[in-house]
Amino acid sequence: MGLSALAPVLADARAAGRAVAAFNVIQIEHAEAYAVAAERCSLPVVMQISENCVRYHGSLRPIAAATLAIADACSQPVVVHLDHAESLELVDEAVRLGLTSVMFDGSRLPDDANRETTRRVVHQCHAAGISVEAELGEVGGKDGVHAPGARTDPGDAARFVADTGVDALAVAVGSSHAMTERVAVLDTDLIAALAAAVPAPLVLHGSSGVPDDGLASAVRAGMTKVNIATHLNRVWTEAMVARLESSPTVDTRKYLGAARDAVAVEAERLLRLLARP
Repeated sequence: MGLSALAPVLADARAAGRAVAAFNVIQIEHAEAYAVAAERCSLPVVMQISENCVRYHGSLRPIAAATLAIADACSQPVVVHLDHAESLELVDEAVRLGLTSVMFDGSRLPDDANRETTRRVVHQCHAAGISVEAELGEVGGKDGVHAPGARTDPGDAARFVADTGVDALAVAVGSSHAMTERVAVLDTDLIAALAAAVPAPLVLHGSSGVPDDGLASAVRAGMTKVNIATHLNRVWTEAMVARLESSPTVDTRKYLGAARDAVAVEAERLLRLLARP
């Protein structure tokens, strides 16, 4: 099936009462691992390239080209998504390169400016067949600028979607970015209220800090896209270090391959968890 826009993938998941996992791509091996995981369990996956990842590589084009090629060859639907883009120039580049989804993060902007800019991004991306995710208010822990106790008001969220036309909305319900321990407790009553009020699918950011039962409860309450990055980075690092400690080598394929294989296994497990909450 290969490349897909985000909106139809989320619509199918929402109708089925399941969620779609979104995993961050940093190296090409990440994208390879997620494609393998998706094929093993016959489920769609979102491969996310963040603005921070673009800074690391120095350019969007190389990592996007590799991810798009891997996605296009996958037998399952794959969304290639630009995540947490604050730069409109980067959004423009993502559109030119053929990414199938963009998250414009205007949460640092004043509310009126966030709505107006998001509306312009939606118009631009929809004209190119690209889905748009956005963020209203604050999700905890992002670069130290968001309050961990932030919560999204259902009425505000519904108005934001109506004002902007976004295809998915990231909401604050108790998670926090970059958590290394899975101890976050989500407000499932708020998730249910948001799901009832908001016509667009809901997105959970900061999901690495949420234990399995919390993720399953969030999906049952109405969450449709679940972003997981830090947790898989830890799986990657632990597998790579273990491979180097057990059998030291200068052949990077050996330890990067071990990391890729470990991430594929955990990504498959998470895909299945979110699909059968």
